[in-house]
This record gives sequence, structure tokens and C-alpha cells, in this order.
Amino acid sequence: MTYKGFVKEKQGDGDGEFLVAAALSRVRQCAAGHVEIAFRGGRAPSPCTFRNWCTLVAMGLYVAALVCVLALCSAQLNALPQTPAPSDDYSGMYTFLKDGEFMQVTVEEQGKVSGFISRFGDSASDKGTFIDQFFKSGKIEGNKISFTTETVHGVWYSFEGAFARGEGKKPQEEGYYLLQGILTRNSADAEKKASAKVEFKSFPRDATPPQ
Repeated sequence: MTYKGFVKEKQGDGDGEFLVAAALSRVRQCAAGHVEIAFRGGRAPSPCTFRNWCTLVAMGLYVAALVCVLALCSAQLNALPQTPAPSDDYSGMYTFLKDGEFMQVTVEEQGKVSGFISRFGDSASDKGTFIDQFFKSGKIEGNKISFTTETVHGVWYSFEGAFARGEGKKPQEEGYYLLQGILTRNSADAEKKASAKVEFKSFPRDATPPQ
């Protein structure tokens, strides 16, 4: 083999010892403007310019830097606390404990829940009266929901549970969603506090509240 244009030339099987010297010579000749490498068999010379080498190196460094920046940004975004967004729109009206009663649930941004319960009064002072109890606080995480109502006539409700799919085939049908969990009726009189496992069905979408 013959290395033309390098520091040394040699033919035979011991060409490995000239590899480093040949590479350094090639770099110097690239910087000068042109290198011709001819192998046994008369292969045509190949051009090489210092500018092309610098461009390739710069592009490689740019890509490496861009990958590092993207990786850092991704790590910072993953470190931020995130509230999972519900995959379904659970907002709407749901049945409550008795016929004629209902509950409005509205899922808002950042995992907040608002709404109210419309029910018949069951104490001596409001028995038979229709009462609206708005949510004092509420939150949702995925399909899990909890809320607590305002206190009206010494009574307030709290709920912890989850949404599930019901028998309805589409949102316009009753029971498309179910709200299942534990409902607690709290009272100023601690002895009257009671909890029960409940299941409320969604009203058909766009339905009007019961009169």
C-alpha cells in the first residue's frame, strides 16, 4: 500500500505503524487546502477542505448541545407538580337520595369541583322545604372525587368516591356515568351523624332539573 502526501511512504504488510503519522499529516494538508490519497489500483483522489471539516464539527457540537438542552427542559417539566386532568367530562346533574332531589357537579380547571345539592329538608324546622346546599370545597383527581357542602340548618354533607361508567350507551341517556362512594350526613348534633354507601346516576345530558 502507498500513502501519497503523508509524512512517510511504505509498501508491504507493516503499514500500521504509520497510521498516526499519516492521520496528522492528513489534517495538516486539509488545513492547507487539499489532500490527495491514492491507493494501489489507481483510485481517483478525493478533495478535503478545512472549512468542510470545521462545518461538520460545528454541526455535531450544535446537535449535542440541543439534545442536552431538550433533556434538561424535559427533566424540569417532569419535576413540576401536575394535577391529572379527567379523561371524561363528568360535569352534569346526578340523582340524590330521594325522588325529586338532585345534585349538580361541575368539574373545573386545576382539579377543582363546584356544585350543589338540591334536597328536601328533613329536620323539624325545614321538613318538606326544598334546600340548595352549595359545595364549600371539592376536588377531583382522575376519576376520584371528594366534596363538602356548606352548612344549612346545622346539617352539611361530605362525600368521597369515584366516577364510573354506567349502563347508559351515550351521555344523552340516564346512567351514562355513576357516582359511587360514601356520603356522610354531618350534623351539629354529633349523635345524628350518619354515613352510607351510595350510588348516584347521571341525568341525560342537557336535561332540565326536576321540578
